Amino acid sequence: MSAGPAGDVTRSFGIPNSETADRTLSEPPRTPLRRFLRTDDGVNIEAVYDPKAVVYNGSQGTGTPPSGHLAVVVAHGFTGDVDRPYVRRVAEAFARYGSVVTFSFRGHGRSGGRSTVGDREVLDLAAAVRWARELGHTRVATVGFSMGGSVVLRHAAQPEAGTDAVVSVSAPARWYYRGTAPMRRVHWLITRPEGRLVGRYGFRTRIHHRDWNPVPLSPVESVPLISPTPLLIVHGDRDGYFPLDHPEMLAAAAGDDGELWVERGMGHAENAASAELLGRIGDWVVKGVAVRGVA
Repeated sequence: MSAGPAGDVTRSFGIPNSETADRTLSEPPRTPLRRFLRTDDGVNIEAVYDPKAVVYNGSQGTGTPPSGHLAVVVAHGFTGDVDRPYVRRVAEAFARYGSVVTFSFRGHGRSGGRSTVGDREVLDLAAAVRWARELGHTRVATVGFSMGGSVVLRHAAQPEAGTDAVVSVSAPARWYYRGTAPMRRVHWLITRPEGRLVGRYGFRTRIHHRDWNPVPLSPVESVPLISPTPLLIVHGDRDGYFPLDHPEMLAAAAGDDGELWVERGMGHAENAASAELLGRIGDWVVKGVAVRGVA
């Protein structure tokens, strides 16, 4: 996919005065925490932490979370952001299974910088995972949708990823795919000046004008590097963006180290994910991080 970043960082705003100070699970918050995270390349990323109720060992007076307390980090799709209703719905569903960190990718919503459509977004996810660890979570799973699905795969392929389970929903297997009408529209949005104007004012998404250089490792090239971290690939059989050869390629690359769910009647990404599916994903994550903890 086009629109690459190299090293330039655009900051569209300063950090608001309402930024929440750092806190840890030793002081369980009653309401979600909202703050800006700084990525390794200097972009401010808006993030929200929704805590799950934690039982503390009062007799010891330590206030620390129990071993294995889970955080689910959610990576949204292209043109989404942390406050989109469908992102909040996903967060609420996963909050039944653990605490949840959501964030807006660069160029989306109130985050700084410009979208690179899956390249440097890996740094945004890394900042969110790092925050979950700083909050005291010993188990962290990443769940990504569409563009976010490709990002969680590329992030998990890095040795320093620090994730205990990975779920990729409605993700592409390869770059530059234009085989469906929706993806041809997405490429127009990314590659044409008038498309980027539509992205900025119509979708609240600021898109970088530069092509990728170099082209990042593709999702299908990343998948073999994820093992032994548990991996789940989810795709709808009515996905209008990426046909079934994409999840099949990802599953083939994972081999015995990955699991594929093809969902009957499901379309694309967060909007198409039913409450029942999100519940099954939550169950899978809990089991996956438990297996990872034993390994």
